[in-house]
Amino acid sequence: MRYTFLMTIRESVDVALLDLAPGEAATIDHISLPPADEHFLMRIGLVPGAQVRFSRRAPLGDPSVYSVDGTEIALRAETARHIMVQRDTVQQDVVAPLGDLS
Repeated sequence: MRYTFLMTIRESVDVALLDLAPGEAATIDHISLPPADEHFLMRIGLVPGAQVRFSRRAPLGDPSVYSVDGTEIALRAETARHIMVQRDTVQQDVVAPLGDLS
C-alpha cells in the first residue's frame, strides 16, 4: 500500500494598507508613523496582529474605509501608506509520496 501526504505552504508579503483591494483582509504588521500618530491609531484598534479588511473608498478616492474588529475606520491615503500589513499571496498544496508501507 502506498501513502502520500498533503502539505500546504503559505507565503505572506508585507504591503501597505493602502495597497489592499476592496474586500481583501490582512494582518497589521507594523506602523511607521511618528509616535503620537502611531499611539492614536493603536487606541482605535489598529495594532500589530489585528485583522483589518478594506471596505470601500470614498467617491473621490480618499479617504478609504477599513474594518477592524467590527469597527469601521476612515483613513486618508497618506496615513494608510504607513501601515504595513501581511497578506497571504501564495498558497500551494504539495503532495509527496511516503513510499510503500506494506
